Amino acid sequence: MATLKVPVHVPSPSDDAEQLRKAFEGFLEVVHLEMDSRSDLSQLIIDILAHRNAAQRNSIRKVYGEAYGEDLLKCLEKELTSDFERAVLLFTLDPAERDAHLANEATKKFTSSNWILMEIACSRSSHELLNVKKAYHASYKKSLEEDVAHHTTGEYCKLLVPLVSAFRYEGEEVNMTLAKSEAKILHDKISDKHYTDDEVIRIVSTRSKAQLNATLNHYNTSFGNAINKDLKADPSDEFLKLLRAVIKCLTTPEQYFEKVLRQAINKLGSDEWALTRVVTTRAEVDMVRIKEAYQRRNSIPLEQAIAKDTSGDYEKFLLALIGAGDA
Repeated sequence: MATLKVPVHVPSPSDDAEQLRKAFEGFLEVVHLEMDSRSDLSQLIIDILAHRNAAQRNSIRKVYGEAYGEDLLKCLEKELTSDFERAVLLFTLDPAERDAHLANEATKKFTSSNWILMEIACSRSSHELLNVKKAYHASYKKSLEEDVAHHTTGEYCKLLVPLVSAFRYEGEEVNMTLAKSEAKILHDKISDKHYTDDEVIRIVSTRSKAQLNATLNHYNTSFGNAINKDLKADPSDEFLKLLRAVIKCLTTPEQYFEKVLRQAINKLGSDEWALTRVVTTRAEVDMVRIKEAYQRRNSIPLEQAIAKDTSGDYEKFLLALIGAGDA
């Protein structure tokens, strides 16, 4: 379900690293002489990094560091700017390292976002989330749970800490008796507007995705409404919006990410951070499904929407990641 296009015959990591090094050095030599030098460098970066999978990108970074004594990310950071720079840097990172970086940003004063913390906790597998927490600890010398607990408050803290602490069963086995009983618990609590009740938090933060889907199916058939419809009792309640997003992200992530993209693109001036985050984190996961959901919901291809909303190297990089054009 990934859209990343990797060539059939991929150069060795050392060849890719050498190409990038020569381009960096060539750009520095002619930066004041040739107007095309930056576009050539940008195109080479797109040709290489937007067409290598995570393991290949990791190998390029490792070889580059060993051969030239510099971190490839630092070199990219020196040469690139703006949204193109952020997209390239995020995508070049190892997925767990990238999520750790995004989660750390989400706890900072000026970039804080409960939604990004929720997104990472709910859309990654248990093993992926565990790797994120290991990467977070290695990079920031603290646990992700510790920082989420410190930087969130009240009902948000009560929901987010269990979500980032979870290690869910990943199999397909479902207990239908349990699904029926927990559907009733959820309905009773939501009917009484006890949205932050411990039982509600326990169910959404611990049950496997298959079990949760079964529970929500029982909820729908037994009580005549989808749970997210019942959670719209107060449309202006920000916690309820987040709780609905938790459920959507856990059960139908392609619909969740379609909405994030739609809102990012349709927003006045667009939200490049959200657009970049979704494309760089989902291109190797489920972008095919997200694109299908986007086309169904908006009646235009995601490629067309991105091309209309972005420009230059940033546009080219995003389009390459979602599978537009050849590898």
